[in-house]
Amino acid sequence: MTSKKDLIQKLLKGIETGDANAAAVVNEAKYIQHNPQTHEGSEGLAALFARLSKSNPRVTFVRVFEDGDFAFAHNLYDFSSLRVAFEVFRFEDGKAVEHWDNIQPEQGPNPSRRGMLDGETEITDREKTEVNRSLVRSYVEAVLVQRQIDCLEMYLDEGLLQHNPQIGDGIAALRAALEAEVNGEPCIRYDRLHRVLAEGNFVLCVSEGQRSGVHSSFYDLYRVADGRIVEHWDTIETIAPRSEWKNQNGKF
Repeated sequence: MTSKKDLIQKLLKGIETGDANAAAVVNEAKYIQHNPQTHEGSEGLAALFARLSKSNPRVTFVRVFEDGDFAFAHNLYDFSSLRVAFEVFRFEDGKAVEHWDNIQPEQGPNPSRRGMLDGETEITDREKTEVNRSLVRSYVEAVLVQRQIDCLEMYLDEGLLQHNPQIGDGIAALRAALEAEVNGEPCIRYDRLHRVLAEGNFVLCVSEGQRSGVHSSFYDLYRVADGRIVEHWDTIETIAPRSEWKNQNGKF
């Protein structure tokens, strides 16, 4: 049987080629689309691929993971400009039946000279997947959602490698970003953790909140080693007003 990692790469390569057959990975009878800017169903996906292919796009897979019924990828897209994306698909019987994503223009390097996609790629410690998932879930819920910022040291390695384009390495830089305010409100506010996906030493969290008062989605990828979060990548995307959605399934 073809792995879900292979299927997600076959499907997304259709963006580059414009090949409508790539959409055959999708079960059009069940497919649920959560990108608000994309029409429902595989026909909408095929139309999107055809449109994007006209700009001579390139799809580069940097990290690809599998977690039960889900496959998720950390990609670089060149659609005439560079964009960093997380793509998540749910599969049934070898077909994609649901899709979520989060895409941000590439920025950086950050104050520590790191890019949004560089860093470790090797998946290790698969036997620790559930332990690592639990650790990261606890971190996001306690520190980011409940804003127990004094607990950062419980979860993070002091030398945290940071790939957010605005923040440098280490706990102190992250603390400063989380404590920053505008008009008495946090610049970054996490309101709800929606999903936690994991494979080995990597854990992806899908969250909803506010950035500078704007409704936003946060996709955060963490690498864990020896019981501590040691590396972090993310994308932050503004959620379009409901009146602009091309499907009604919701971002999450």
